[in-house]
Formats: sequence, structure tokens, C-alpha cells
Amino acid sequence: MAFWRSEKKSDKESSQPTSSADDGGSGGLLSRMRGGLQKTRRVLNTDIRDLFKSEGSLVDDALLEQLFARLVRTDMGGGPAAKIRDEIAKQYRGRVVQLDEILQTIADQTRQMLEQEHTDIQTADQPPTVILVVGVNGSGKTTSIGKLANHFHQSGKKVVLGAGDTFRAAAVEQLVIWSQRIGCDIVTGKPQADPASVAYQTVQQAIETNADIAIIDTAGRLQTQSNLMQELQKIRTVIGKKLEAAPHEVLLVLDATAGQNAISQAKGFSEAAGCTGIVLAKLDGSAKGGVVLPIREQFGLPVKFVGLGEGIDDLVKFDPAAFAEGLFS
Repeated sequence: MAFWRSEKKSDKESSQPTSSADDGGSGGLLSRMRGGLQKTRRVLNTDIRDLFKSEGSLVDDALLEQLFARLVRTDMGGGPAAKIRDEIAKQYRGRVVQLDEILQTIADQTRQMLEQEHTDIQTADQPPTVILVVGVNGSGKTTSIGKLANHFHQSGKKVVLGAGDTFRAAAVEQLVIWSQRIGCDIVTGKPQADPASVAYQTVQQAIETNADIAIIDTAGRLQTQSNLMQELQKIRTVIGKKLEAAPHEVLLVLDATAGQNAISQAKGFSEAAGCTGIVLAKLDGSAKGGVVLPIREQFGLPVKFVGLGEGIDDLVKFDPAAFAEGLFS
């Protein structure tokens, strides 16, 4: 088992990317969300715009059917698309309406469906707060962990990373690089080491160094799905024995470009790992950003963060209003 204490490089030495906008204000967040959703918005708005004439269009069964089909193309699924269609039918059936009216109604309905009590990370009464991160290989899990660690580091928190994906050397190396760029500590194990032991040592290190946050990576794939799920359950048990009530959050990283496939991923991991929230990665690279709607509908899991780019700061707290406006405005 290895414990590394990293020092953040100076600006001249570091090649880490920086964000182009501050998400501290509502305007900045909306601007970033619009940028991240531009591919989905471009497809969706073009499809819907084609249904409307310059003088407006009559809302009848034919238009409602076509609108439903275009909403489904964003991978929001039949359920959310039907709710939006039915609300438009309720408000406008038999009327000639303009495109802007329809888009605003869709945005309002989307925001309502995405409303959730909170997006904040649930913290421990006494630090450290332990966050377990799960997701399939290729979902953007390790990169999201690095961005999440940077998010906490920038807010003044002391962070310890745990490289628990010991079955994939590249994941460990990638997380070590992230720790060096951020300037936070990291615990690693030997290749093929027991991931649960890495998790245990990470929590122990966080306690001994008075860290605020411990973020632990996990394997995204083992020989069989059942082995993976058993491993995740073992890690949870080991962490809980070391620190009561831990892990305090289990975040599932989903690849927005996977569309509806992301839902099957959410089901498998949420059942085995007891997920408490979603990180939707690669939102900027997808034209299927609507997938967040069926995820919320079917699992009731809050979306905590979304990835809006490749920069180290391009992970922002999820905001339903900014998301809805960014998707349709």
C-alpha cells in the first residue's frame, strides 16, 4: 500500500486546463449549461422548429404526435416525452401557437420533472466525509473523480483520493496524475490488490491526516457482473467498519453519450452499491442530454454534478432550472 502526498504545481509548471466561466452566479451557470447542452439543443430545437410555420402552427393530434417523436430523440424516454406532450395539448390544443410558446412550456415542464430537494453532497457530522464513486469503464468515472476532488480542493477542503480500481493500471496512473495536478493526497495499492483494502487504507489515512473528504474509486468491470457487485458490497462493508455511517455518498457516474444504455447501468449499480446520486459525465459531447429525465423518473436519484467539458473545472453542480433553460432556450 502506498500513500502519496502531492504538492500542487505552480502555474508555470502545471499544464492543467482552466474553466472559461465562473459557475458561482446564475448567469455564469446558465451560460455554462447552455454550452454543455448545445449538441442536444441544436438537434432538438431544429426538429421542433421544423414543425412550426412563421405564422405559427395549429396544435392538433398530428403536431402532438410529431412533437412527441422529436422529444424521444433526445433519449428522454416515452414517459417524460408523453408528459410534455400532454401538457402542451392541455394548454394549446385547437390553437395556433408560436414556436417560442411551445419551447417555454417544454422548458417549464422539464424543470418541474427535474426538481429535487438538493444537489449538495451529504457530509458527515464529523469529517471525513467518505464518497464512493462507481460506474462502468469508459463512463468518465476516473476523470470525474479528479474534477470532483478539484471542486472540493478549490473550496478549501482537504482531500484524500483512494485508487481503488486496482484491476486497471491506467486508472491508478490517471488518478495519481490528477492528485499531482490538484495537490491532494492519494492512497494506492499494488496491481490486482484487494480494492476493499485500498478503500480501508484511504479512510484510515483521511482520519489520521484530518482530511475533510475521502473520494474512493472502484472497478468498473470484473470477470462477471455478479463479481463486480459483490466487490462493491464488500467495499461498502469494509468502509462502514472503519468509519460508522460511511460511505456518506455513493455517486454513480453515467456517460451522457450512452443515452438509454445509461439507464441499464444505473439500475445495476444502484441496486448493488446503494447509490445516492448521479454524476452525468460528457454532457457536452452528447446530443442525448434528455437521458437525465428518465434517470430521475425511474430511480429518483438526485443528479449532483454534470460534466460540461474536458477542463479540470468543468464539473458543476446540477441545477434543474439552468438545465431546462440550457436545453430549450
